[in-house]
Amino acid sequence: MPRRPKSPLPDLLPETPAANGPDHVQSFAPRLGRRCRVLILGSMPGARSLAAGQYYAHPQNQFWPTMQAVFGVDAALPYERRIAGLQACGVGLWDVLHGCERRGSLDSAITAESEVPNAIADLLAQRCDIAVLAFNGAKAAQAFRRHVAAQIAPSRLAALSLRALPSTSPAHASMSRDEKLRRWSILAAPAG
Repeated sequence: MPRRPKSPLPDLLPETPAANGPDHVQSFAPRLGRRCRVLILGSMPGARSLAAGQYYAHPQNQFWPTMQAVFGVDAALPYERRIAGLQACGVGLWDVLHGCERRGSLDSAITAESEVPNAIADLLAQRCDIAVLAFNGAKAAQAFRRHVAAQIAPSRLAALSLRALPSTSPAHASMSRDEKLRRWSILAAPAG
């Protein structure tokens, strides 16, 4: 049987055996309500979050306590009620990366060449209500600049407020919780 010629274009999604190896991880679907003013973008869920099927599931991650302080969403509620609470405040969650190779949970362990972004540009073209992109950590902001920003129409990108915020991960211990909360509190203000 003749072999098919190899396509000169790389695969857009991780379909190769190497990309589906033991260190391949894939993000969740976005969690957006009918109206979404702020989209919080992480880099890639950590191992505990992936195992639980929930954003920010590591018990030492300060994300949910931060959301309680900024938006009044009780961190002790069951996960789906926390998500609903954020959505009621006009806040959505997603990750910049759709998939990547990463051993463990640290952003620093992500293999840059393996990064495949989510379709954030497409989402922003469809959802003009999103006015603020808030990056949970430096890796999320860096991956956005590297993979996504150039895909967004210049007029749409100019209309967005881009907020690089400190990571809520327990691995980012160089900044105090109080300082992280002070910086995240900017999201409570109306966009504009």
